[in-house]
Amino acid sequence: MFSKAKQILSNREIVLKIIITFALLLVFKIGTYIPIPLINTQGIQNQLTQENTKDFITILNTFSGGGLSHFSILALGISPYITASIVIQMLQMVIPKLRELSEEGENGKQKLNRYTRYTTIVISMLQALLIIFSLGSTPESVLAASVIKYKDFYWVMYIYMAVVITAGSAFTMWLADLITRHGVGNGSSMIISAGIISSIPTMFATLSTKYLGDNYSGLNLFLFCLIIILYIAMILGVVFFEGAVRKVPVQYANRQAGQQGSDIPIKLNSANVIPVIFASTILSIPLTIIGVMQLNPNTSNGAFWINQIFSYQQPIGIAIYVILIVFFSFFYSFMQVDPEKIADNLEKQGAFIPGYRPGEETKQQLSKMLFRITLIGATYLTIVALVPIIVSKAFGFSQSESSTITIGGTSLIIIVGVAIETFRQIETASETKDYKGFLG
Repeated sequence: MFSKAKQILSNREIVLKIIITFALLLVFKIGTYIPIPLINTQGIQNQLTQENTKDFITILNTFSGGGLSHFSILALGISPYITASIVIQMLQMVIPKLRELSEEGENGKQKLNRYTRYTTIVISMLQALLIIFSLGSTPESVLAASVIKYKDFYWVMYIYMAVVITAGSAFTMWLADLITRHGVGNGSSMIISAGIISSIPTMFATLSTKYLGDNYSGLNLFLFCLIIILYIAMILGVVFFEGAVRKVPVQYANRQAGQQGSDIPIKLNSANVIPVIFASTILSIPLTIIGVMQLNPNTSNGAFWINQIFSYQQPIGIAIYVILIVFFSFFYSFMQVDPEKIADNLEKQGAFIPGYRPGEETKQQLSKMLFRITLIGATYLTIVALVPIIVSKAFGFSQSESSTITIGGTSLIIIVGVAIETFRQIETASETKDYKGFLG
């Protein structure tokens, strides 16, 4: 391991890319602390902690690196771009023109990227307005005292805030692009991961205050150590499952006997963290509508039942949450790994899976393999997604503690996945440089 690190650090080009990446991430993090001018920061932070907005806000705050909790100029961060990328990917399945662009090489990819950016701006504006109206039960709750007196122009201030947030998302998208082109790893993933990692010290500080502060005792010390051990165990488990790959052997008809074949690697979790994000977002939409309409589940029967059905803190909500994760795991996995397309490509290349005929039989076998692999992956995703809920209930965390103490969940999958992928890219780049130096 030390020799590998020495090899990487001895490569000036890679070291420069790492420095650029950290510098750009620092710019983003500073931006998450700059509040939008002319707003009531304290009033908005009080609104953000309310239960009827918590689920939706938590998701967005994760992708904004904490920018939403400060209601900063980067309040939405990279989340609109992530949403737009997923939307464009989904539309490729139903719009032939977009599907053709994805198969046109670099030119088609550039056009799709342009469509994604346009979609990002639209989604960012809509999300910003949704959040502002859900928090703005009264103008005093979102606007600074200096502008409250202009009662006839509240709507102008709301649009102004939405425009600032949208501009912040565009700036974040530009930073992510710079990281991708001049730094290491995928820019969007690096920004998300940096925001999550920066919240880890807060989590340990909250745990220390809860268990090692004024209420210190032998039992609390045991619970503190138990949570730390559980956290480490979750990291190791996620690392194992995120790196797990099923290699499908492939033979080529034009190769002589004894020559080595190749294989098709299928990840255990082909869908990555997308199913959990989709499931959380779908469940949060009705709860967000309740927040916008200022309905209280304690006084409104409709709001009460919506909270029971769609909050994954409730039994019915948890069941729906699990079903959605499993559904999207299969849906996205089969979209990412298309058995029919793989079978056709193998047949064109004169390749086959040993024991199965090219064409339809190969397609059926790949579908069966992918189904079994995805079933394991979906189970893994469900467990990781439910662990924070179970831990929160088991250890009696309050609402504010649950928002900072996350054992497992979406955040951990993102961090581990990005770390593995980034390390592979750095390792490949360092090896490529070595080969060039050897040859030239």
